[in-house]
Amino acid sequence: MKDLLIAIAQGLVEDPSAIRVDTDEPTEDGTVVYHLHVAENDMGRVIGKQGRIAKSIRIIMRAAATRNNTRVAVEID
Repeated sequence: MKDLLIAIAQGLVEDPSAIRVDTDEPTEDGTVVYHLHVAENDMGRVIGKQGRIAKSIRIIMRAAATRNNTRVAVEID
């Protein structure tokens, strides 16, 4: 899952070396939270107009997690 998030982010940003993904321990309901960190000047590219790209990233990650019978959440920091 972490690799999928990194691959998506690399296609969006200008500085792929600044991408970092941190993972929290699963919560009580089993949700794993991924924190995506990108360079400051790439933040707008990852979030998109009115958050559309960020929403799409979350949808893709949830769909992939469903195939693995897990729950995920993505936060863009």
